[in-house]
Amino acid sequence: MAFAGIPLTALDFYEDLENDNSKAFWTAQKHRYDEHVRAPLAALSAELEREFGPAKLFRPYRDVRFATDKTPYKTSQGVWFGESSCYFQVSAAGLFVAAGYWDTAPAQVERLRRAVDDDVAGAELERALAKLAKHKSVEIGGEQITRVPTGYPKDHPRVELLRYKTLTARRDLGCPPWLSTPRAKTEIAKAWRSFAPLVSWLDTHVGSD
Repeated sequence: MAFAGIPLTALDFYEDLENDNSKAFWTAQKHRYDEHVRAPLAALSAELEREFGPAKLFRPYRDVRFATDKTPYKTSQGVWFGESSCYFQVSAAGLFVAAGYWDTAPAQVERLRRAVDDDVAGAELERALAKLAKHKSVEIGGEQITRVPTGYPKDHPRVELLRYKTLTARRDLGCPPWLSTPRAKTEIAKAWRSFAPLVSWLDTHVGSD
């Protein structure tokens, strides 16, 4: 099936699910998820895979075993492209895109800090982030610790970057007029390409565990 757009009915489905996150609702309305969410996003993912590598559509069910919130279903559909470290998500709020490293092992965190500390690599990261910051809708985020890591000076010129354990870029695209058209694929790919300098830096200096 060729991708024709992300239907607005997908957003409607998640708005209804937010209001009634129950097994009864899901059982009665799962056909809407299959038709308006999973099918078009699977088609979109298949087309994006040509440039960004294999996609993984996350399961709609929440793991509530150790969670305080016991609602059984996710109120968004996420898709992860592991080879390119790219992600998009559809919810009642619309479309969200991101890229970067969300989950890092201790060895990766140490490599991240060493690269930030390095005058050449650290400056490269600053330039990549400054380029992204020119787009007002782009947010730089990630898990941070509250203090400067042990072994680094408190007056380090990149002290804020040293505090990151994970590092990502994201954009909330919402519900623009092109969302329900094939142009949605183009806009997602364009956003991911704009994140490429950050992902490339992470791949070079942090890498896989």
